[in-house]
Amino acid sequence: MGSEAELLARCRRGEADAWDELFDLHYAAAGRFIFQLGHDFTREDVEEICQETFLSVIRNIGSFRGGSQFRTWLFRIAANKARDWRERRNAARRGSGHVPVSLQAEDPDSGMVMDIPSNQLSPGELVLKEEQMGLVREALDQLGEPCREIIELRYFGDFSYEELSVALELNPKTVSSRLSKCLDRLEGLIRRIFAGDNPAFPRPTT
Repeated sequence: MGSEAELLARCRRGEADAWDELFDLHYAAAGRFIFQLGHDFTREDVEEICQETFLSVIRNIGSFRGGSQFRTWLFRIAANKARDWRERRNAARRGSGHVPVSLQAEDPDSGMVMDIPSNQLSPGELVLKEEQMGLVREALDQLGEPCREIIELRYFGDFSYEELSVALELNPKTVSSRLSKCLDRLEGLIRRIFAGDNPAFPRPTT
């Protein structure tokens, strides 16, 4: 197998086997990245967003000239598609009057309430975890670039500091400094906008 640059050149020429090879190399990683971006994404959601992501890659491969790693470019597209998908889903839910199912709702067939094993999180803990992840996701969306990108690549894309340095064209010290500052901004944004009396993010004791 040749270099990734050669593989991408073959994709630009429209070679079907090159596209198959590219998908085999990156599809699973893109799926994991998308899954990490959305705490409430189902497997079907991730699959749909992945397909939209790679359709965009096919349409726009000619615009990728190697200014960054291909995986970085791919993950940027995936992050945008995930945000677009979430916005469409939320709009559809608002329009249809969708009501989330309660963790303690009765099964319509058996009439029994969901029984969660004792070694798992309780319903209250599950709700709290969902709320926490939702607040983090919303805060990230409001954080903006370049902070959102470096946090998503580091913690959702599992990029090492060295990979971040190459992908973002920064020296390692700058990567470390920017990531630290961005995490501070994220924490401040979460607490300032969403904390208040919200039990998901209690105020620290002094």
